[in-house]
Amino acid sequence: MPKIISSFKITGYGSYLPDKIQTSFELSELIGKSENWINKYTGVFERRISKIDVDKMGAIAAKEAIGDKPSPDLIINASGVPKQTLPDTSVFIQKELGYTNIPSFSIHSTCLSFIVALNVAASFLESNMYKKILIVSSDRGTRGRNYNEPESAALLGDAAAAIYIEKSAEESGLISYNMSTYPDGSSLTEVRGGGTNLHPQDSNTKLEDNLFSMNGPLVYKMARKKVYNMIKDDLENNELSINDIDLLIPHQASKMAIKAYSKYGGFSEKKIIDIISTTGNCVAASLPLAFVTAFKENRFKKNEIIYFVGTGAGLSIASAIIRI
Repeated sequence: MPKIISSFKITGYGSYLPDKIQTSFELSELIGKSENWINKYTGVFERRISKIDVDKMGAIAAKEAIGDKPSPDLIINASGVPKQTLPDTSVFIQKELGYTNIPSFSIHSTCLSFIVALNVAASFLESNMYKKILIVSSDRGTRGRNYNEPESAALLGDAAAAIYIEKSAEESGLISYNMSTYPDGSSLTEVRGGGTNLHPQDSNTKLEDNLFSMNGPLVYKMARKKVYNMIKDDLENNELSINDIDLLIPHQASKMAIKAYSKYGGFSEKKIIDIISTTGNCVAASLPLAFVTAFKENRFKKNEIIYFVGTGAGLSIASAIIRI
């Protein structure tokens, strides 16, 4: 049995999917591509469009995760795009939850924010600094779509997910965490505007600088081998085999990226959570949304081993192995 490096248990799961569904047929007119083209090249048949902002979305998911449990000792916002530059989005989420005086901050690791937040939360719990932590991921990817980039625009959707995680004396918790960053991929996935480089007041800042831009094929080409090597190292370092992994939950980057875990990684398709066809790529919320969806569908049970893995802008790759 692999060693637990930080003991915890997840006692609450929550998610929010907006009511409005945008089909590929409806989107096709906006991006100048056919419904069949969208479905073939992205694998996304429909995506959700939120009418409310990320703080309200996150609070809905968080309330479900909290249920009737005590208020958390810490709130971590693990999202890809903030509500605004200042103050931190976690402040607005706490406000929507009706709390006050709870420490809160954001972890921004683009699409890997949840995995990184899980590791940070595990470290806090292990040190006894906090005993109950709320992790919230909430993103409105559709707000930043660039319709002149059909593939990336067709991928993005809106969603939120949250977990309530507590200190535990049981044999459950974090087994492994791994992350690597390769800055030579920094230009492959971008929102160039909004910061000091292309400030909104700068005359040379264009509208498209504030929209999502991604070279999907190059990201896939760069990431595939690196992710494969990370998986190999994770299994070897923890004396695990692919068969020991009960469930693989990847970032829902694209249909091709998810398929790669079975095609090249050797994982059975039955063990891979794949929700992208009905939700799209929901940025940082994608991975925890897949996790919460798996919980609600009874896809895992106590003592099973779950493997989180994914890619993010940077280019970064990260993974975490937990015993549930």
